[in-house]
Amino acid sequence: MSAGARERNVAELAAALRARLVERRRAEAAAGKERGGDLREVVRDLVDEEAALLTSADREEIAVRIVRDSVGLGPLEVLLADSAVEEVMVNGADRVYVERRGRIEATDVAFADEEELRNAIERILAPLGRRVDELSPMVDARLADGSRVNVVIPPLAIDGPALSIRRFGARRPGPDELVALGTLSARQRQLLETAVAARRSILVSGGTGSGKTTMLNALSSFITAGERVVTIEDAAELRLQQAHVVRLESRPAGVEGRGEVTIRDLLRNALRMRPDRIVIGEVRGPEALDLLTALNTGHDGALSTVHANSPADALNRLETLALMAGVGLPHAAVAEQVQRGIDLVVHLERRPDGARLVTDVAEVVRAGGATAVRGLDGPGGTG
Repeated sequence: MSAGARERNVAELAAALRARLVERRRAEAAAGKERGGDLREVVRDLVDEEAALLTSADREEIAVRIVRDSVGLGPLEVLLADSAVEEVMVNGADRVYVERRGRIEATDVAFADEEELRNAIERILAPLGRRVDELSPMVDARLADGSRVNVVIPPLAIDGPALSIRRFGARRPGPDELVALGTLSARQRQLLETAVAARRSILVSGGTGSGKTTMLNALSSFITAGERVVTIEDAAELRLQQAHVVRLESRPAGVEGRGEVTIRDLLRNALRMRPDRIVIGEVRGPEALDLLTALNTGHDGALSTVHANSPADALNRLETLALMAGVGLPHAAVAEQVQRGIDLVVHLERRPDGARLVTDVAEVVRAGGATAVRGLDGPGGTG
């Protein structure tokens, strides 16, 4: 028997026995019987009973599959077991992609059908107190290990449920490791260490997947141990090494539409927490105005990120986001706050080969009545 045929047979038998297990448990529940024993032991007993003619190795593999598809993430478990996988992207039941070392690759992993994919999504969200349905067809969540999860289901996702899991290791590379990787040059590293120590406010910019959060985490390592740091994020991804850190995370509205806590709410509260440093995972809305207000009223040395294509675009985007606060400030006043509040912009790009690279370290200056940037250092290496 070929390896492909064996794989199909094992998968089909595992699916059939899992369906039998579900039927048995439903019957027990209907009869009022209590479920006894560990699920893994129950599954192994079922496999030994129904597949006694198979080898012990095959029976063990089938049992592992049944448990995986019952309480785990199904076929995705094998991908998430690979430490090189940075992100898993599911575009419907039969199309699964991963990102390794900055490159996206197709996989041969697939769900049996859309129902199996939806079951896996429910198993991800249920322990987190989140739900996704036709009334709320999109959801963002964070797993216990810090990985970020995003789900979009029909009718918004036309070709079936779309699931992405962006993984974050328990430890992120520090400045020296980024130099070794070619993301930073030694000169850039020294420049940024000096800037953080001098309490200069730094904005990290770049596109999706360019390494902004990793760079933010590396910059935070230059903050001295005696400072009180408050971090504010949509999904807690930062792994700061300091002992005196308060981590805050936003919260979406509940099913009834109440209970939302925004980044803006957390930032306003953080100012009352006697922070020496404020670190915001990403500025993406009207909280930009509150950040600029804080930076212009004595809360210097902040660190944050923003999606942008260049240092100049990063400042323009920050101005636009601040204007979204809708308080009626003229653009010139907002631009003035940006110029006075932000000191440096660190810009990253992800190259076609997957390498992340700091392409600019730029200083914010005033030129001809407008906010501008002046490059202090260029590319950090070849990647």
